[in-house]
Amino acid sequence: MTKILFVCHGNICRSPLAEFLMKELVREKGRENDFYIESAATSTEEIGNGVYPPVKRILNARGIDCSRKRARQMTRADYDKFDYIICMDSKNLRNMGYIATDTSGKYSRLLDFTSNPHDVADPWYSGDFATTERDVEQGCEALLDYILKK
Repeated sequence: MTKILFVCHGNICRSPLAEFLMKELVREKGRENDFYIESAATSTEEIGNGVYPPVKRILNARGIDCSRKRARQMTRADYDKFDYIICMDSKNLRNMGYIATDTSGKYSRLLDFTSNPHDVADPWYSGDFATTERDVEQGCEALLDYILKK
């Protein structure tokens, strides 16, 4: 089983979007039993809070229920548990290193798996949820292709 943890700053926008879109992608391929997928934050700011309403609307429009998701912080134990720990931007990557040093090459930015590697902009600040949705979807598709070809 391949275990993936998606990480962003608060675990209410980008990482839950990636978690639920990736779960949907693997389900569509009939591979949901081959994957375990979660998301977490590098900060403690939003712990216990649900998915941010604009992201919830994006997921609901796709028929995906995220109502039970609550923000949590990444832990050192997550490093041992997950095969891939995928963050949304360079700042998340740095902050993940404070939680657990990446000794096995598990850390990557989501869009590093695409032909145009860059940070996924935080819609909390940009307000551009459409671009975030597009980037996260492209990143999840590229990551899944990468994993399935291994």
